[in-house]
Amino acid sequence: MVIYMTTISEAITTIKKAENDADKLIEDTEKKSSEMIDDAESQSKEIIENAKKEAQEEAEKMLFEAETNAKKEAYQITNKTAGQVDVNKKKASENVDEAAEIIVKSIL
Repeated sequence: MVIYMTTISEAITTIKKAENDADKLIEDTEKKSSEMIDDAESQSKEIIENAKKEAQEEAEKMLFEAETNAKKEAYQITNKTAGQVDVNKKKASENVDEAAEIIVKSIL
């Protein structure tokens, strides 16, 4: 009967140890899981911030290109218009001389 009691005692000790090991394993797993979740959240925040930064940089680049193109186009229009104004002034000056001659002839 003593052997039987020793075996039961050893079995109980083994079961207790197994329970403690299981509890420790659960605790370690929960801790590791929590760390993995924290890491994933951190990484996702970093990815989102990088995406926002890249989007902002791309938007600024596009805006700069649009402004540059608009300035070039405005410069071209200004130059073309200035040229047309000069042509019109020259024509108007020629007409002024001709009109003055007609007026002088009419008066005389």
